[in-house]
Amino acid sequence: MLLNRDYVGYMAKEVVKRLTAAKMIETKNAEELTQRVRQVMTEEITIEDRLNEEVREILSRYSEEMQRTGVSYQEMYKKVKGQLARERKLILR
Repeated sequence: MLLNRDYVGYMAKEVVKRLTAAKMIETKNAEELTQRVRQVMTEEITIEDRLNEEVREILSRYSEEMQRTGVSYQEMYKKVKGQLARERKLILR
């Protein structure tokens, strides 16, 4: 994850604070809303981390075949990651 978890919490708090100050949203419990926003933001920024782990698992299952055929790990990593991202309609950095 590129962002520190504390910073994600700060950003969530600021988003809620600014949206309520601008009267764009109303909430009875700003702290609860901040926690929900923080959770969603954390899930969103960890999507690529989870995708990377899945790609590593996939490639580890095919490592012998890749060695036998002489395929580059880095090249296959990019291809598998790109394919999974397209299938899941993910936008990666």
